[in-house]
Amino acid sequence: MIKITYQQPDTKGRFGRFGGKFVPETLITPLKQLEDAYIKLKDDKNFQEELNNLHKEYTGRPTPLTLAERLTDHFGKAKIYLKREDLCHTGAHKINNVLGQILLAKYLGKKRIIAETGAGQHGAATATACAKFGLQCVVYMGETDIERQKPNVLRMKLMGAEVIPVKSGSRTLKDATNEAIRDWVTNVEDTHYIIGSVVGPHPYPMIVRDFQSVIGKETLNQILHKENRLPDYLLACVGGGSNAIGLFFPFINYDEVRKIGIEAAGKGLDSEEHCATLTKGRDGIFQGMKTYLLQDNFGQVRKVYSISAGLDYPGVGPEHSFLKEENLVKYYSITDDLAIEAVKLLSRTEGIIPALETAHAIAYLNYLMPNTSQNQIVIVNLSGRGDKDLNTIMEYL
Repeated sequence: MIKITYQQPDTKGRFGRFGGKFVPETLITPLKQLEDAYIKLKDDKNFQEELNNLHKEYTGRPTPLTLAERLTDHFGKAKIYLKREDLCHTGAHKINNVLGQILLAKYLGKKRIIAETGAGQHGAATATACAKFGLQCVVYMGETDIERQKPNVLRMKLMGAEVIPVKSGSRTLKDATNEAIRDWVTNVEDTHYIIGSVVGPHPYPMIVRDFQSVIGKETLNQILHKENRLPDYLLACVGGGSNAIGLFFPFINYDEVRKIGIEAAGKGLDSEEHCATLTKGRDGIFQGMKTYLLQDNFGQVRKVYSISAGLDYPGVGPEHSFLKEENLVKYYSITDDLAIEAVKLLSRTEGIIPALETAHAIAYLNYLMPNTSQNQIVIVNLSGRGDKDLNTIMEYL
C-alpha cells in the first residue's frame, strides 16, 4: 500500500508545527538567498550533473548495499543488509551534503566556509571539499569533542582548515553550533555556513535532507535489484538526524516499510546523562527551529551526554519531530554499554568497525530481530566507520 504523497516542508519551511525560521533579522536575507538559489539549482541539469560526477569520481558513489551474512546467521532471522556509507570518501555520509552545499556556495559567490562538528566527520568532509575547491574553511568544535576525536581534528588541520575550540557550555556540538551561528551573523556577506545535519532554520533541514536522500534512492534501487522487493525495516541512528532522513525519505510513501530511528540513551533514560530527545524531550525553539528539545523545568536547554560525539546533541531535526508525531517513524534509544557491544559484534562477524553513532542502530537489532522472520529484510544504514572512535572504544573496554 502506498500512502498519500508526502509533501514537507510547506512554503514557510514548516513540517507540520515544527521547523520554521527563528533567527535574527540579519540572517533573513541570506536565508532567502540560499533558498532561492537552491530552488533554482536543485532541478538544474548542469548542477545535478556536476554533483553526480563529484559523487561518482570523488565520493565513491554509489556505495554498496551489502548482505551481512554472518550477522544474519548470528540472529537466525531476517536477512540483514548494510548500506555502506562508511565507504564514502572521508568515512561517512557527511560528504553527500557538503559537496551539494559547496556547489551552492560557489553559485552564491561565497569564498569563506564555516561549519560546526561534533564527531568530526562533518568537519573533515567540509575541510576536504574546501581544499578541493580552494575555499577558506573554519570549523567550530567543542573542546570535549576535540579531545575525543583527535584523528579528525588532525585531518581537518592537514587540509588547511582552521579548527576553533569552543570552551563554553558543555563544550560539545550544541556549543560549537552556537559559535558558528554567531560567526555567520557577523560575516554573512562573504561566508556560507554549511550546517551538517537536518537542523537549523529553513531552508537548511530541507536542503540537507535532499542532498542526503541519495542514500535512500540508491538503497531503493539496490534492494529491488537484489531481492525484487521492498525491505520490511529500515534502521538508522539519530542525532540531528541527517543519515536517517537520507535513508528514510525516498521510502516515506511506502507504508509497508517500517522505519526506525535510534537515539543515544547514554547512561540510561532514568539518568540525566542521555540524548534521547524524541523519547524524553518536548517542543521548543532552538538554534533557529521549532523542534523536540531536552529542557529543564525552566525551559533551559539541558546538558546532554553520549559516548558518541555525533549523537551528543539536545535537539533533533524538525522533520523527525513531525515524523514521530505523525507515527511515520518509530524512535527508540540505546545505551553506551549496548553500543559498545554492537561495535564488537559487527567487528567480529563482518570485519567492519562501525562508528559509535552507527553502533547504536546495530545494537537495536537485538530487540528487532527476534520479532522478524527469515523471509523478511532489514536494512541498516552504516553511516560511518569507527576509525575515529578507536581510542574511545578501547578506553571504554
